[in-house]
Amino acid sequence: MGERRGAAVRAAAIVLGAGACYCLWRLAAGGRRGQRNRAGAAAARNPSSDSSPPAPTHIMDVDALQKLIRLLQATDDPLIQEKALITLSNSAAFSVNQDIIRNLDGLSIIGGMLSNCVPKVKEKALNALNNLSMNIKNQEEIQVYITQVCRNVESAPLNSDLQLAGLRLLTNMSVTSDYHHKMINSIPCFLHLLSEGSERTQIQALKVLVNLSANPAITRYLLRAQVPSLLLLFDNCINRDILLRALTFAANLKKNVNNEDATMIQDQYSEDSVFFTLCRDTAPFAQKLASLLHHPDAEVKEQVVRILTQ
Repeated sequence: MGERRGAAVRAAAIVLGAGACYCLWRLAAGGRRGQRNRAGAAAARNPSSDSSPPAPTHIMDVDALQKLIRLLQATDDPLIQEKALITLSNSAAFSVNQDIIRNLDGLSIIGGMLSNCVPKVKEKALNALNNLSMNIKNQEEIQVYITQVCRNVESAPLNSDLQLAGLRLLTNMSVTSDYHHKMINSIPCFLHLLSEGSERTQIQALKVLVNLSANPAITRYLLRAQVPSLLLLFDNCINRDILLRALTFAANLKKNVNNEDATMIQDQYSEDSVFFTLCRDTAPFAQKLASLLHHPDAEVKEQVVRILTQ
């Protein structure tokens, strides 16, 4: 077993390049810490001038990608898994490789890493799936992991790289309405991140929410959710990217409400709900919008006008 693992690592190391070669070989050998390893680490960090440069990931052929996928499938070492996932992620940034990885059953193997107990491995798997999701056929396979990705976002530490990686993938998967229904149960989580998250997290959560709000079939679920601090996002001092997306989110919902029949209005909504803030107790929201009409950004003012004229 050890010999097979070592052979697989040595084969994949050729693909991964000079820096990763040392890392994978050291891990396969059991992580010995002798002087030879320290010298090897220095050599990996400072390759000599006559060393061949690592092969660019975008020209990796089918055989090279297959070696990486097999390595990912064969090893249970998290550091090797990370290296393989990073290389697959970089390769997936090129459209030709997206099809190759799918045809090699790479999507299911990468998706399997979402159940890994090591956060860094899950994060790198999400990054790889994110790049792979730029392909419609890949989305059809990746959609089976949406519920699991949502769980990862909810359980990840607040503002962590793992949480952000999950939100980025959900953003790509929510560009069309095909898979919105799989994200409904996580709407309260996305809205909670608007109150508790950092600016980076708020922006990424809003990207998902804007995509969802464009779908009239999801409007009811968004309006029922509770966000006590939603009005705080509509302020001149808020980060422009956050403000613009919050306004777009509100404009989409207002449009959908106006196009709905009376049954939506008759539903019961709590005072902390999105509906109550944007549609029922409108005076505070209207005051915020009036102030934003003087915002220096043209796109912000455009969204404000869009809301006011609906």
